[in-house]
Amino acid sequence: MAGFAAAIVALLAAAGLLAALYLAHKRNCSLPQAIALLKLRSLFRLQLPDRSAPAERPVIHVYARQSGLDVAVLWSFLDRRCLHLLHEKDQRSLFLFGLRLIGETAYAGDIAAIEAALAAGQSVSVPCPPEIEPQPQTLRGYGTLAALARKHGAGLRALHVRGSRFSQWSVHPRSKAPRHLLPRMRLGQSDLLGFDDTSPADNGATDPRDEDRVHDLMALARFRSNNLERGLFLAFRDACDIYGKAGPVLEDALGGKLTYKRTLIGARALGAKLEAMSQPGEALGILLPNANAVIVTFLALQSAGRVAAMLNYTAGPAALVSALSTARIRTVLSSRAFVDKAGLEAPVAAIENAGVKIVWLEELRESISVLEKANAFVNWRRPLRPVRASDPAVILFTSGSEGTPKGVVLSHTNIHANAAQAEARIDISVADRLFNVLPVFHCFGLTGGAILPLFYGVRLFLYPSPLHYRNLPAVAREVRPSIMFGTDTFLAGYARTAKDTDFESLRLIVAGAEAVRAETRRIYRERFNATVIEGFGMTETAPVAAVNSSSHNKDGTVGRLLPAMSLRLEPVEGINDAGRLYVSGPNIMLGYMLASEPGKLQPLSSGWHDSGDIVAVDEDGYIAIRGRAKRFAKIAGEMVSLGAIELMVQQLWPEDFHAAVAVKDRRKGERIVLVTTRMPALRDELREFSRRFGATELMVPGEIINVSEIPLLGSGKTDYVTAQKIADEWISSHRTDNSKA
Repeated sequence: MAGFAAAIVALLAAAGLLAALYLAHKRNCSLPQAIALLKLRSLFRLQLPDRSAPAERPVIHVYARQSGLDVAVLWSFLDRRCLHLLHEKDQRSLFLFGLRLIGETAYAGDIAAIEAALAAGQSVSVPCPPEIEPQPQTLRGYGTLAALARKHGAGLRALHVRGSRFSQWSVHPRSKAPRHLLPRMRLGQSDLLGFDDTSPADNGATDPRDEDRVHDLMALARFRSNNLERGLFLAFRDACDIYGKAGPVLEDALGGKLTYKRTLIGARALGAKLEAMSQPGEALGILLPNANAVIVTFLALQSAGRVAAMLNYTAGPAALVSALSTARIRTVLSSRAFVDKAGLEAPVAAIENAGVKIVWLEELRESISVLEKANAFVNWRRPLRPVRASDPAVILFTSGSEGTPKGVVLSHTNIHANAAQAEARIDISVADRLFNVLPVFHCFGLTGGAILPLFYGVRLFLYPSPLHYRNLPAVAREVRPSIMFGTDTFLAGYARTAKDTDFESLRLIVAGAEAVRAETRRIYRERFNATVIEGFGMTETAPVAAVNSSSHNKDGTVGRLLPAMSLRLEPVEGINDAGRLYVSGPNIMLGYMLASEPGKLQPLSSGWHDSGDIVAVDEDGYIAIRGRAKRFAKIAGEMVSLGAIELMVQQLWPEDFHAAVAVKDRRKGERIVLVTTRMPALRDELREFSRRFGATELMVPGEIINVSEIPLLGSGKTDYVTAQKIADEWISSHRTDNSKA
């Protein structure tokens, strides 16, 4: 018997050796590297990117050291002659004894060893601190490595080992990275950065932009370490595998708490019902508030291979019916309790009168049998229907702030990619709790406020309405979030009613959808010790396109472009210091659905999306929004930004709210009308301030209209359609005076 066992062991060893020899030949690596790679694949299910063609010059490989496993992965993947600089702990690790014995290693920080290797034509791997948002000294280290690459004619590439942070050798505290015995790992790598076209004239000289270039490579490698070839249901299940033991991850104002597993069981059970009443790929409407039920319903549709059409219940009956027609929606999922509490009887009647069926979730839940529940419990890890990551997953409708809303069709990859792009730039962990008040029918509320936190282990609290200015701060005091998303309008409203202790748990607020006023930043910094960072996006980019961060933040801008995205600026007549922004990347929508051709996807023809925004980009890559192309007025032949006028007025009257619109003028073509809550708002005071502000006379509004509130959309954006109607009606009623102007 012992002889038989020995024979089996010898046979397995021989098979392993043959596999290693084949792998060594296939990957052109050494036998020890191949053996290490086989072990890593077997134990940690390691996935590697395609190996790049051998570089004609040495390469400095930089990576954020998440654990002691990282260098083992890189040693098995990189060129056999690569010199690996080892962190102090890796120099002493028994686990890495074989690497130190066989491979070429040196101490981290040994610049002389790096220079000697590069001079000899060897590549080098260099560990860096693990933070997503690097400290200044880390950024300076990036610049040093770039200068060494330039001096020796080397390239520079970033790598990232996703999953190693959850291993027993993790450098992160357990409070931020739950431990697993054998976590799944995946290696991501950036493009190769050369310095031929970006270098200063002197060989080896530093370039102040090098720090940002290397930082961007690190973010790109981190982004690429995600597996985006998964449907959203499976991506949520992957998050469950990593973070599922941490307890409830989803909570709402009704007191409900759900773990990852309970959420998936509920989605699987509900999905079976939805599958029976619809066709594969069909869009079903979701008319629900921010509550646990909307997440379960969303995932149920993803499990069933259906498309979730997120309906804006604040838009009014006509807009809802238009959205249903545009996306050819035959069924809407809603809740009787929600409709009764929110007073949505009129929109519901309009939906039913349009011939669309409303399915009440309370009744559907009651119809799920014990056998169906048991089936969901057993098969909770598997979606009901396989999907491709490129398939449509969501239809969202543009806010209609400047015209008729359109249906924006986003794929599984679009949404997953945008969450991954944000995670590569913003430091979040299981130690965080996100307080989401933004409605999930808005893309910022869906991707940023729901999918992003759940995919990366951040506990999520859903609040049903951002308009509860008095109640919401008190809820935040009980929930104690560390992160919140919002718009400037909402944040200013909360600050007016909040006590100083209500938001004391916050460390970070990400604001978007409209420009953030300096006054809002100041209030949250001084009263609550929270940092407000501004981002920029649109529904068509799922939605985030650029964002500031703690390490890269410039007031007056919306930050730098997210990893894996590209931009170009097209010239605009009459504007010299900015251009019309076009963007491309994995988060760009599949296309539009238009009311003129219901149900038909209008795909992007070139992969580039015209944002309709006029922006300026500085030498460091920070994007400053000049305004919407449609929100420029042409006065006496000169283009004037309505957004810039609003910023000017906000500096003069920071505690009030303002909207600038343009009306026709017989002499100058157009003129500016300011709709404002300021009372009184004196034009002479504004004209005097404009001179100190450095504005031209054309930027001073010709008329000022006082209102009690600036009209808002459900997303928190200014409703410029309504603001324009207010201005037009006011001008019409004062036509006699206007004709004399």
